[in-house]
Amino acid sequence: MTRAAALGLVVALGFAASPTAAEHEVFYRYTVLGFVKDAAGQALRGRAVELVRDKTGFSYVGETDEQGLYILIARLGDESAGERLTLRVAGASTTLTARFDPVNHTDERGTRVDVEGARFVERRAWFRSTLVKALGDARR
Repeated sequence: MTRAAALGLVVALGFAASPTAAEHEVFYRYTVLGFVKDAAGQALRGRAVELVRDKTGFSYVGETDEQGLYILIARLGDESAGERLTLRVAGASTTLTARFDPVNHTDERGTRVDVEGARFVERRAWFRSTLVKALGDARR
């Protein structure tokens, strides 16, 4: 899936309003996004990225774009708060915890995890601003 298609999906899901589309509402998804770069800080394009729900083994796959950006959208409901996830990039992996307020059905849920060389760096505080910028770039 291309970056524009993935970001378009996030936007489309955010505006879904019919009862049949309820499972696509904000409270049923958790987005993991970030940038993949080599040890010298250069973006790595076309790298496979996978997010696995440890509880179920279900995985969500994607790849980085020309800027090294990836966006993975997992289906996680309110009951999944605190669930463990495994993020895999280029043969390396890290464990994440799905952290969100299950009562909040308005704000996007997710985290930003950058890969710098072989190091994973979670930057939760940067999630919202990165998502907003990526959505803005996809609309151009």
